[in-house]
Amino acid sequence: QVQLVESGGGLVQAGGSLRLSCAASGRTFSLYSMGWFRQAPGKEREFVATITWTGGTALYADSVKGRFTISRDNAKNTVYLQMNSLKPEDTGVYYCALRNIWGITTVGSGYASWGQGTQVTVSS
Repeated sequence: QVQLVESGGGLVQAGGSLRLSCAASGRTFSLYSMGWFRQAPGKEREFVATITWTGGTALYADSVKGRFTISRDNAKNTVYLQMNSLKPEDTGVYYCALRNIWGITTVGSGYASWGQGTQVTVSS
């Protein structure tokens, strides 16, 4: 069974940066796509970014394109989300997720394993 643990969240002023990490346990980490999702208070969970197991393809939500970068280090079983030029609307709990089948998707139901989440708060 795969376990995912996020870290790196915190409080930052608008315009600042944070780097989230998601450490995975389990032998299948490197074989499948990983994604980041977020949920703001009172809102539904939404897609942020995803990356294929080779790192060759990454997809982003329109709201974060040009500001966020997803990457992965399969040797360390870790996926990252570099967040720059943060805005108050980026506030929320950020979750990483792992697929257990081939392919890439922006849909949350396409992911089999989820972390507990890390809080990101951007002040104005």
